[in-house]
Amino acid sequence: MTISFRDTIGKGGFGTVYKGKLPDDGRIVAVKVLSESKGNGEEFINEVASIGRTSHVNIVTLFGFCYERDRRALIYEFMPNGSLDSFIRKQGSDIEKCRLGWKTLSEIAVGVARGLEYLHRGCNTRILHFDIKPQNILLDKDFCPKIADFGLAKLCKAKESIVSMLGTRGTAGYIAPEVFSRSFGGVSHKSDVYSYGMLVLEVVGARKNLDSRVSHTSEMFPHYVYKILELENSENVFGAISEEENEIARRMVLISMWCIQTIPSDRPSMSKVVEMLEGPLQSLQIAPKPFLFSPTTAAVDSTSTSQQSDETN
Repeated sequence: MTISFRDTIGKGGFGTVYKGKLPDDGRIVAVKVLSESKGNGEEFINEVASIGRTSHVNIVTLFGFCYERDRRALIYEFMPNGSLDSFIRKQGSDIEKCRLGWKTLSEIAVGVARGLEYLHRGCNTRILHFDIKPQNILLDKDFCPKIADFGLAKLCKAKESIVSMLGTRGTAGYIAPEVFSRSFGGVSHKSDVYSYGMLVLEVVGARKNLDSRVSHTSEMFPHYVYKILELENSENVFGAISEEENEIARRMVLISMWCIQTIPSDRPSMSKVVEMLEGPLQSLQIAPKPFLFSPTTAAVDSTSTSQQSDETN
């Protein structure tokens, strides 16, 4: 299928991804071969079990898998534009060629939100992803986003709001406060909402050439963007050259700020996020400033002051 693993298209801690071709119809695929030394296969089984339950335009399609003793591989649809990460972290002289327009970025944000809404509400079994980040958002030839990598996902009953979980899942910078410290609240689908908000903030920061790297280690970046929102005249502060683009950028930041509220119940559901993304900008209010690393301060100061936070399930 891969012609002896000839064409490598990606590498990570899990293993290597190769470009391949299905023998029956010649369809191009991505073959994800997991490292033999990585665990006992739990993440592999978890990924197959999770993604095998899905069917959505914004979820990557799993064509098949191989599980033969210590040999484990997943066969996915091929995404010609790679990951979102490659477009927002591109450095060097070619950065302008790789830069996506505000309209495309907005469509990607909407697509990812719809994919997460489906995982949280559209499946018979609710799926919590727990690793939403730019590297796990793949783009097809038309830049339609597809959520990938379900190795850390957790299945739970459709009506279940709080899930039990040992340890921490996710990637630094995108992990919701309650995932690494239960004093912030229970772990639920709202943890994915937080990761989504950080992803959108990073997309906006990269498009504006802001130093979004600090978002991985501190609350400085969200607080910097929050100050931008508070400016009375915020025209073009997001690097947008037209009124329409500026509205798109402002909408993305306003919604992301609601998503990264410290207290899970103050965050909107993904259904509400989709509604906010597609509704009028004038109806969006500025969220309370998030206090990302102080449970005591957050409990006192992070309150729900708008209809955006009314829906908690």
